[in-house]
Amino acid sequence: MDELLRLLIHSLTQHALTVDNLIGLASIAHKRDEPGLRQLAEHLGLELVFFTPEQLSRHPAISGGSTLSQVATGSPAVAEPCALALAASLGARPRALGEKHRSASATCALATFSREPLA
Repeated sequence: MDELLRLLIHSLTQHALTVDNLIGLASIAHKRDEPGLRQLAEHLGLELVFFTPEQLSRHPAISGGSTLSQVATGSPAVAEPCALALAASLGARPRALGEKHRSASATCALATFSREPLA
């Protein structure tokens, strides 16, 4: 959890944001039993949403994907599509906030959305 929190804070500060700006966390269903993710969500008091590879396929990553990710998770990319999928589920016009950030064993991506309905 500590590594995930450091990575998240680093990613947020790159966009002049803090954890108070977060509405939720997301990951791929493959990581549903990952204790660090669950601990992070509990620590921050945020909902943790999981998406299937099929759901993520509607949200391509800015940085493309990788064969390793495809083999391990069933999705060519995880962090950016998860951020976009969560943003899309919460509002209109989901938009990635740059590319993902990495630590030794995790990736983090951020996305934003509009609360205004599409005209």
